[in-house]
Amino acid sequence: MRKKIVSGFLWKFGEQISSQLVSFVLSIILARLLTPEDYGVVALINIFILIANVFVVSGFGAALIQKENSDETDFSTMFYLSEIMSVIIYVIIYILAPLIAKFYANPAMTLILRIFALQLPISAFNGIQQAYISKHLMFKKVFVSTTISAILSGIIGVIFAYNGFGVWALIGQYLSNTVIISMTLALQVKWYPQLKFSWKAGKPLVDYGWKILVTSLLGQFFNELRSLILGKVYTTSALAYYNRGLQFPELFSNNVNNTISGVLFPVLSEYGNDFARVKFGLRRAIRMSTFILMPILFGLIVTSREIILLLLTEKWIKAVPFMQILCLSCIFDTVSNENTQALKAIGKSDTLLKLELVKKLIYLILLIVGIEINIFAVAVTMVVYNIIAVFINMAPNKKFLNYSFKEQLQDMMSALFASILMSIIVYAIGRHISLHVFATLVIKVLCGILIYLMIAFVFRMKALKEILDYKSA
Repeated sequence: MRKKIVSGFLWKFGEQISSQLVSFVLSIILARLLTPEDYGVVALINIFILIANVFVVSGFGAALIQKENSDETDFSTMFYLSEIMSVIIYVIIYILAPLIAKFYANPAMTLILRIFALQLPISAFNGIQQAYISKHLMFKKVFVSTTISAILSGIIGVIFAYNGFGVWALIGQYLSNTVIISMTLALQVKWYPQLKFSWKAGKPLVDYGWKILVTSLLGQFFNELRSLILGKVYTTSALAYYNRGLQFPELFSNNVNNTISGVLFPVLSEYGNDFARVKFGLRRAIRMSTFILMPILFGLIVTSREIILLLLTEKWIKAVPFMQILCLSCIFDTVSNENTQALKAIGKSDTLLKLELVKKLIYLILLIVGIEINIFAVAVTMVVYNIIAVFINMAPNKKFLNYSFKEQLQDMMSALFASILMSIIVYAIGRHISLHVFATLVIKVLCGILIYLMIAFVFRMKALKEILDYKSA
């Protein structure tokens, strides 16, 4: 398990970094070229595609990974079902595009949505490819494909952006990335859909997968509902400041969470009936992920002003308070995510769906409260929601894996306290620095890294020992 998790984590993390780095650079270029109002429109467009993608990439792939002996009939059956779903969703988006554009009083959104949604059938094919690769733990091939596609699609996006295409730069980057990654994976992994379809084989996969799909859909929909409402109730510039503030913590949080999801789920699925081994893998994943992610997020809080000024310029300074509070909202994301991956691995998709229904009711109540106050209050309610959500996600594993609240808190609290202490010291240091913004940022980052590592060594944090053990293994 150690070898599989570490090897998979390294390749998967490399894949996430390569793709996200290009996307991040492109988003910075766009942010410098477009006004906050323009970028708010871009954020609205992406919401509908993210929600639509859930239908074609969630559920079916997870079912193939979780099933112990998935064969060619299983993969081909799920492929055809995914493609049918993608075509249906595309037609729905095509028909609704004018209504969506009218609702937001932006006629240009009609064509943009219709073109952007063309990636859905390709994503359906890519989703089954990814399931095949994850099932066989071939993460190195994904790294190669993702790196190539990220670079080539990034070049396309940058060329479009510098030639004044605005939002179409983002469309070109997304569409070309989806096409290129599918092509490069097809060259490396010799899996292609066959002329096989079996409802008998597909039914148990659908029975498991539809619950994962609905769970993912609820999560994605309610995450994007916040932006949909903010874009309507407040100005697009306010939405842009909110999303800009969220972008930086999500860049790191999503990379770690996607890496963990991509590796932990297939690895733990191999031991789905051995709950002791699943608990062992889950505990190590929580210790290591919080050790890595928590200091990054607290570091972003105390360097937010410098990052915004350096990368986005003074016109985005209003995004700083959003960035700081939304960093706090991401603190426990990785713990929530790892608990849900363990539940998926042991086949508890019905439990996941029930948890999601409870969480989203709480989410909706908090969102309504926040909107009634102001847009900053919405960010604060996200912090409250994520704290509640982590305990809800922990609860089933107390029953199924005998992994108690106390044990989970012990596994994450050392990283949390070390990160808080580090950020307080870095903040105090920053108050006495009067240098150029770049120099200030470099000093804060270096001090933060050194202080955190010193704390980890002095207090002999278990996660650090495990990481060093992996390096020497």
